[in-house]
Amino acid sequence: MSGRYRLTSVDTVEEEGSWLFTVRDQHGNDEEFFLVPCDDDDRPAVEAWVNRCTHEAQRLYREGVGAIVRDGGVVCPKHGSIFDSCTGYCDNGEAADTTLPDVEIDVEDGQVYLVDDDVTFLRAGPSRDDDDDDGPDSTSHLQF
Repeated sequence: MSGRYRLTSVDTVEEEGSWLFTVRDQHGNDEEFFLVPCDDDDRPAVEAWVNRCTHEAQRLYREGVGAIVRDGGVVCPKHGSIFDSCTGYCDNGEAADTTLPDVEIDVEDGQVYLVDDDVTFLRAGPSRDDDDDDGPDSTSHLQF
C-alpha cells in the first residue's frame, strides 16, 4: 500500500466504542483489525489491534457487539484477559505478558488513516470468510 487510506473518524470510534476493518497482508492473507479509543495524551486518540486474542484465536471484536472495553482495556470474551487499549499489552489471565499485534494508523484532524505499507485496506467490517458468528467459544460464562 502506498500513501494512506481514510478508515473512519475518531468521533465514530468513540461513539461506537470500537470499529472493525479488514486488510490484506503481503502474503495475501486477510486479517481483521479493530480501532478502539485510547485515552493517553502521548498517543493518538485511537489505536488499531488485530482481532485475535494472543492466547487463542478468539475474536476480540464480535459483529453486533463490538470489542468489549472496560476501564481502558479490551476484554477477551473467552478467558477474560484484558489488553491495554493504548499499548495492546496484557498483564493478566491466559494471555499475560503478551501484546496484541497492531497495524500502523495516523490520526489527523479527527480522521483515522491506515498508513501501514505492509497491508492493503479491503473493507470496513469483517473478512468475507467469517462464518463463525455464533459468539465466543467459551465455557467461562463471562458476563459484562
